[in-house]
Amino acid sequence: MAKARDIMTESPIIVDISSNVTDIARQLEAEDIGAVIVCNSDRRLQGMITDRDLAVGVIAAGRDPATTTAQDLVSGREVVTIGADDSIEEAIQTMKTHAVRRLPVIDGDDVVGIISQADLATHSGETQVGSLVEQISTAPDNTGRG
Repeated sequence: MAKARDIMTESPIIVDISSNVTDIARQLEAEDIGAVIVCNSDRRLQGMITDRDLAVGVIAAGRDPATTTAQDLVSGREVVTIGADDSIEEAIQTMKTHAVRRLPVIDGDDVVGIISQADLATHSGETQVGSLVEQISTAPDNTGRG
């Protein structure tokens, strides 16, 4: 049975919790990605920030991107993860349950990768992926925050 570590993207982009939103947006653009993982100075996972978080939580909310930090965006939000040795099926179920499109992959306390819907689409059956996309897309709160 395939595990999360078998399909994850290794070495995800990690930003410090003190990083400002302008710098995070520039990293998203430079790396051509839709999310970064946020860690504290001890490299402990604090959350994730997506391009949608920047658009809705900063720009639409009228916040200043130069002074808004990663901490401002992830504070108080649940961090949903998957263990490196957990099964792909468990990753799919976790995404469905929490209505998230990406999962940081952890091994103990260390962030070792990230799994996205695209990773699952290339390593799972059509039925599983279709069900995942449908459930996430129709969730009452598909922000992953509730």
